[in-house]
Amino acid sequence: MIGFMSAMVEAWQELRINRVRILLALLGVALSVAALTSVVGVGNLAREGFKASSERTGGRSATLALRVNGPTQPDPARLDAAYQSIVDRYGIAFSSHEGHAEQPFQFPRGVQSVQLMVVDPGYGVIHRLELRQGSWFASDDDQRLAPAVVVTEAFYNAAGRPDLALQPGIKTAGEQESNAVIIGVVRDTWPDAPPAAYILSGAAKKMGVNQLGGQFKVWVQDGQAEMLSAAIQADLAQQLPDTNIMAQRMDFAAQGDPLAPVQLVVGGIAGLVLLLGAVGMLNISMVTVRYRVREIGIRRSFGATSGRIFLGVMMESVVATAVAGLAGVMVAVAVVKHPWIQSKVAPALSQYPPFPIEAAMLGFGAAVLVGALAGAIPALVAVRVKVIDAIRF
Repeated sequence: MIGFMSAMVEAWQELRINRVRILLALLGVALSVAALTSVVGVGNLAREGFKASSERTGGRSATLALRVNGPTQPDPARLDAAYQSIVDRYGIAFSSHEGHAEQPFQFPRGVQSVQLMVVDPGYGVIHRLELRQGSWFASDDDQRLAPAVVVTEAFYNAAGRPDLALQPGIKTAGEQESNAVIIGVVRDTWPDAPPAAYILSGAAKKMGVNQLGGQFKVWVQDGQAEMLSAAIQADLAQQLPDTNIMAQRMDFAAQGDPLAPVQLVVGGIAGLVLLLGAVGMLNISMVTVRYRVREIGIRRSFGATSGRIFLGVMMESVVATAVAGLAGVMVAVAVVKHPWIQSKVAPALSQYPPFPIEAAMLGFGAAVLVGALAGAIPALVAVRVKVIDAIRF
């Protein structure tokens, strides 16, 4: 341990002496490490943003969508009982109906038709809906005398941005008028999206909402998705004969990670740049060793072992690239955590994930590895230096 620490101190002293000689090589290593680490960090941020955006439309990984079609549509009560039996049999924690309807609402500036999503309380968890204000549906909200609705920001703005603490009402128009209560506000699906709202399936039936199509969604574990899909499809086929049953994944990860190939290519380019930095470091180390032949020969004459000479020369390169790697990682963290970068890479996120520790470890580890590889060859050359050659030098 003492020998290792002394080699570290000696390496640092030699770096201070030859700092001008190796500065440009270390700059290349630092920039390469910053590029490599930034690629991993930005890729992780982009993946989280893409994941959040995709989960709002397709559901979390893994979300199965169940559809039942046939010559004659099954009785709704029977279909609901079949869905509930699936939930109970397989211990599914989050499930939801999903239907669409067009419902006119009376806004301060007139009546406007709104896209109405007919859902259950589990929909908010499955689709990772982010509440701006208020709350999502509770299990007993469909028992309200005035139906509860959760609206988008566009709907909330069109309604005059009322205070949710006062349980603001909104009137529906059409054949069957009723008063609804706004209990929560979620972010728009995309910028400049038209007003939309969510309502529980039980409340929609009381209001006489005519749904256009519909499906049932369940959130299961990734590793069980394929097995459960086949099992659920077989169970529903037994309960609902003479119908066409479909149970398939709808989430973004159904076909694998879509960002992995891009990140792999960019990471390969950053690795190539890091390799070029290693070549520059190797050249500088070889030149430095040639200038230190007399010094190395004197050390050998005073009893320095080959192992001590090898470790001392190689540690110079390792210490140098470790410092450069640390600087490169710090630059990468500053780049990835910059608010402008975060807003452009992951606009779907309001709370950004921390900088991935694996990216920092990868960058620092790559720098140390480059230092070890770039220092090994000059160290072997130094070990072969003989005392007599040092005297003649």
